[in-house]
Amino acid sequence: MEDKIGAMRAEALEQVDAAQTAADLEAVRIAYLGRKGLLPEIMKGLRDVPPEQRAAVGQAANSFKEALAAALAAKTAALTRGTLPSAPAFDPTLPGTVHPRGSRHPVSLVIEEAVRIFARLGFTVAEGPDIETGYRNFDALNTPDYHPSLSEQDTFWLQPDLLLRTQTSPVQIRVMEQQPPPIRIITPGRCYRRDTTDATHSANFHQIEGLYVDTEVSLADLKGTLAYFARQMMGPGVQVRFRPHFFPFTEPSVECDFSCHVCGGKGCRVCKHSGWIEIAGAGMVDPRVFAKVGYDAEQVCGYAFGMGIERIAMIKYGIPDIRMLYENDLRFLAQFR
Repeated sequence: MEDKIGAMRAEALEQVDAAQTAADLEAVRIAYLGRKGLLPEIMKGLRDVPPEQRAAVGQAANSFKEALAAALAAKTAALTRGTLPSAPAFDPTLPGTVHPRGSRHPVSLVIEEAVRIFARLGFTVAEGPDIETGYRNFDALNTPDYHPSLSEQDTFWLQPDLLLRTQTSPVQIRVMEQQPPPIRIITPGRCYRRDTTDATHSANFHQIEGLYVDTEVSLADLKGTLAYFARQMMGPGVQVRFRPHFFPFTEPSVECDFSCHVCGGKGCRVCKHSGWIEIAGAGMVDPRVFAKVGYDAEQVCGYAFGMGIERIAMIKYGIPDIRMLYENDLRFLAQFR
C-alpha cells in the first residue's frame, strides 16, 4: 500500500508540473483530492489495512496530500503571475500627485482668535471636564433649586448629581476653589443643553467665558475688555452697548451687544435691521458666588462674561445656519483654508 501511494504521488506531481492552465490544475485537484478522488478512497480503505501497517500507510497518505496541495498552490501562483500584464516602467517626468490641503474648522478659528485677543489682556486659558456636578454647574453659581434650567427638559442629567455641563462657568468655580485672587481666565469649551436643533440652536455647542477677580474691579473694566474684544474680533469700527438683564451669578447683570459690522449699525438682514447684534451676557460676580468658594466679598470683586462661539462664527463669516458647522460638507469647510 505504501508503494502504491508513492507511485500515485509521483504521477500526481508530474501532472501538476505539466499543467498549462488553471483548468488543468483543477482537474488534477479533483482527481486526487476531490470528494470522490483517489486519496479520499485510500483514506476510507485504511480500515482494511492490517493494524501494524495502518500508521505507516496513514502517514504516507497525509504526506501525499500535503505535497500535492503545496504543488497545486505553487503552480497556481506561477500561472497567475504569467497572465498578469507587466508593470509599466516608472516615468520620472510625470508630475506628482497633489493632495488637497485641509483647513481649520470655523469654530476652531474663532476659539483660537479669541484666545489670542484675551491673551493680550493678560487672560490665561482654563479647562474643565464636560461631565460636571450639579453643585458646580448650578448651586455654586447661585442658581436656585426652582430655576427651570435644572429640569430634565433643559439639562442632560446622567445621575442625580452628575450632568453634561450647560455652560463653562463651572470651570471658574473650579479655579476659584483651587487658588486665591487675583484670577484672570477664559474658559473655552463644549456645552450641552436640551435644545431642538434648528438654524440657530444646537444641543451641542461651544462657549467662551471670562472671569477677572481682584481687589479693585469695576463695570468700567468689563466694558473696556468687551469693547477691545469686539474691535479686535469684528473690526475697528464696532461699538458696544450694555442693556440691563438678570443672571443668577452676577449682580448687576447686563446683555452686551456689538454694533453690526456688516452695515455699520445702519440696519441690515444680519442684525435684523436693528443695527445691533447680541453677543454676550456679563456682569459683576455676585457676592454669594464668592462665599461659595471661600472668598471674602468685602475684600475682592470681579466680573464675568460668556458668549457663544458658534454665534460669533456665524456672524463673522456670514453663515446662515448653525447646522452647516456640523454637517462636514467639504465644499463648505474648504472656504476656510
